[in-house]
Amino acid sequence: MPDFSKLYEHIEKTSSVAPVIISIAIMLFFGFLMTRITKKLKLPNVTAYIVTGILIGPYCFNFIPPSVAEGMDFLSDIALAFIAFSTGEFFKFSSLKNNGVKVIVITLFEALAASVFVFILTYLILGLDLAFSIVLSALASATAPASTMMTIRQTGAKGEFVDTLLQVVALDDIVALIAYSVSISVAVSSVSGAAVGISEILTPIAVNLAVLLLGCIFGLFLKILLQKRSNDNRLIITIALLFAFCGACALLGISPLLGCMSMGTVYINFTDDDKLFKQLNYFSPPIMLLFFVRSGLSFDLGALFGNSGSIGNIPLFIIGITYFFVRIIGKYAGAFIGCLIAKKKKEVRNYLGLALIPQAGVAIGLAAIGARTLGGEAGGALETIILASSVLYELVGPGCAKLSLYLSKSYSTKLEELVSVEETTEQGEKKSSLELLIERIQKIQEEIPKHEVSEEEQAFTKAAEEHFESLYPTRQRHINRR
Repeated sequence: MPDFSKLYEHIEKTSSVAPVIISIAIMLFFGFLMTRITKKLKLPNVTAYIVTGILIGPYCFNFIPPSVAEGMDFLSDIALAFIAFSTGEFFKFSSLKNNGVKVIVITLFEALAASVFVFILTYLILGLDLAFSIVLSALASATAPASTMMTIRQTGAKGEFVDTLLQVVALDDIVALIAYSVSISVAVSSVSGAAVGISEILTPIAVNLAVLLLGCIFGLFLKILLQKRSNDNRLIITIALLFAFCGACALLGISPLLGCMSMGTVYINFTDDDKLFKQLNYFSPPIMLLFFVRSGLSFDLGALFGNSGSIGNIPLFIIGITYFFVRIIGKYAGAFIGCLIAKKKKEVRNYLGLALIPQAGVAIGLAAIGARTLGGEAGGALETIILASSVLYELVGPGCAKLSLYLSKSYSTKLEELVSVEETTEQGEKKSSLELLIERIQKIQEEIPKHEVSEEEQAFTKAAEEHFESLYPTRQRHINRR
């Protein structure tokens, strides 16, 4: 296998920034190429990005040096900020008023069921260390909003199932963050031998509530700043505020997810301006690609075949595999029971659990923080298991999410399911398959607006036109006169 580290060392002597720029180009280009393969296999793009990271990472072909990969930690915070802010769009008070209680019930059951199932597995069955079991079970509740949202965007799925799924995924990470904050405090207390007091439980909850409130303030500030701004300036200001919020959270050592989510929620409810979210969605794909490829870069398959004496005598490979399956069972069972209690439709009840399998960004980010907090072998084992299982979830999960969207009839690739036509004539005679095909095509043509362009592209194009006009006002007036 060729060693690219020497090549990078030689490049670094010439320019210190060249290795970083070249690495980003490799990540973007190979990530794109891998989507050509996964598209043939009917797999979502997220899967392609994770696999790309594994292949070009230091543990496989070593196209990206470890020093560069380690310097890209900030990508997680930036990507999660975009994900969380975009998720806030789906928390309109008008829709939550009708569906909010049901969504909360479903979320609590699916998130906590996964945590309980994993805790029973790790502590009671495998006999692992209590602190490790508590933190790992808390991380089991997290779902990957990025891969779910990308799968929905890729398929163009719509309907009650999609609305419920997006709200559950968004609330899911709120539950996961609170559960993690409490669990890490309890775990640290158990390791030190100190008694677990009420303050160890209430303090992390209070911190998360403070972040939530700060995000609301940022959301109001964003509303004020964006009034009467051009589209390009709106994008600049929004990204600046998101980055500022992420930086403040990184400085305090807390996750920006809750705050960015509340920022988006406050903005959409006070302005009803969904155009900004469409602009961000058009801008964010390269960032999402880099984020998932970066996750794959850190995967070390060799670490799975050892064991950590500080948490138990079970090999990490066995822990990772059992964790992988038990969490899926917990997610599906919890979602099914929650939907049953909330009296959701059969399509939602039967297939929602399938769409909650992906686990990546939030869990990986929290695992990194947890590894630093626990320290030693326990911290390393926690991060290895979460990262390895997240890779598996991102290989299997998006496909399952896509399957759930199809089975719930949220989207279809069959012409007869896209449009319905009368299969018999007015005289009661059955139409031929050719006649039905022609009628369906005609009906689709009637429903398609002329010169159809996606809303995201319209927003982006308008911003580009305004920017061009500001640079060349004289030329624009000349064009208009013509």
